[in-house]
Amino acid sequence: MTDATKIHELTPSEVHSAMQRREIVLIDVREPQEYVTERIHGALLFPLSTFDAAALPTGGRPIVLHCGSGKRSAMAVAKCLDAGVPVNTHMKGGIQAWRHAHYPTVTIDPATGAVVDKR
Repeated sequence: MTDATKIHELTPSEVHSAMQRREIVLIDVREPQEYVTERIHGALLFPLSTFDAAALPTGGRPIVLHCGSGKRSAMAVAKCLDAGVPVNTHMKGGIQAWRHAHYPTVTIDPATGAVVDKR
């Protein structure tokens, strides 16, 4: 495996910093219900169940994938590499590690439908 095809992992801290500097595009590969329940602000949804590496946004910033724990995002990276799409990075530990590092998430209040920032 060459370095170009090696799966790279970033920590939640590295992802958070890169997002703050607008250096990456974060892609959530969890399923829609998981995304609605709680998500990282600014992450785009591309569920693994319907994942098409060729449909990922191109141009500009590098893409970093994430999921709940890191397993599905690593699978999505492998799909990208198999398809010849130059995406080889995911967030280690997924949104669980993100929450553990005390970074904010977004959810929907089921009683009102309002967007709620969770800290």
